[in-house]
Amino acid sequence: MSSYKEPSFQERAALAKKAKLDAVNKLRAKPKLDEATLAARRAAAEAREQAQAQARAEKIAAREREKAEKLERAKMSLEPAVPTKTDEERKLERDAKYAARKGRKGKK
Repeated sequence: MSSYKEPSFQERAALAKKAKLDAVNKLRAKPKLDEATLAARRAAAEAREQAQAQARAEKIAAREREKAEKLERAKMSLEPAVPTKTDEERKLERDAKYAARKGRKGKK
């Protein structure tokens, strides 16, 4: 039984050159697209781009309407969005939190 022979550099280069030539010949043999097909593809691409642009514009307009409505609701509400607590109320909450923590530490 014969052993495996490592291909030389020249053999590998020749195989690579042949593969490149085969690929180029395959591309050259491919038929050209006719003008009608190209025009149809261009028209489809243009229609797709217009539809996407219209969708983007509608999305932006919807966002702007939503912002305006939100601003209008905020102006219409009579109560402030975040009720403010007095210093005394904050101090009472803080003292209650500290007392609760102190109680938990003592139980361990």
